[in-house]
Amino acid sequence: MPGTTPVPDIEIIVEDIGGGGGGPTPPPDGGDDGDAGGDDRNRRRRWSPSPKRYSTAITIGIVSILMFFMALSSAFIVLRRGSELWVTVHLPRILWANTCVLLASSFSLESARKRLYLADASGFRKFWLVTTALGFLFVAGQLVAWRQLVAQGVYIASNQASSFFYIFTGAHAVHLLGGVGALLFVAFRRFEKTKISLPAAAEITSYYWHFMDGLWIFLLALLYLGK
Repeated sequence: MPGTTPVPDIEIIVEDIGGGGGGPTPPPDGGDDGDAGGDDRNRRRRWSPSPKRYSTAITIGIVSILMFFMALSSAFIVLRRGSELWVTVHLPRILWANTCVLLASSFSLESARKRLYLADASGFRKFWLVTTALGFLFVAGQLVAWRQLVAQGVYIASNQASSFFYIFTGAHAVHLLGGVGALLFVAFRRFEKTKISLPAAAEITSYYWHFMDGLWIFLLALLYLGK
């Protein structure tokens, strides 16, 4: 019938329009930004420092310090054997007490780490602060040893042996103060807002502290054997 012919055409046109409206919709404004934000979060997560990186950094620092003291030790041994100007320095007895203090600090540090492993936060903090106090006490004892030598008229420029004594003990004390600073950081830092956990920070700090302990034993033995 002539009156029904346009109806299919109208329906076809409506279907075409509907098909166009039901097709893929363009991404909403800011959609790319959302993807970029996710990429940024993934990138930050991917590049966040891991405990292994901190361990590597402290290992490099320890090796550098060791090379520095080994160079000084080599010069000490060579001059001790070949120099005619070498004058023996009578080492203060307080050095033995200082050594005991430093050894005790290593034991208290390990006790603190054990408390932390047992989830005893107050015990960890107590032993950790004891370790820090013993570190300060060791440095104070070294100052007393220097004052005793000065009272005897022995200065850093008095002779070769006294120069090495002051350099060895002074350089070790400076590096030990760096360890004390790390102890204070671990004691008072809120690790909820950091990229490293408290157990990992305590473990890495213990590496450095025990190294300084062993280094002092070596230096003390070198000084006594070189008398």
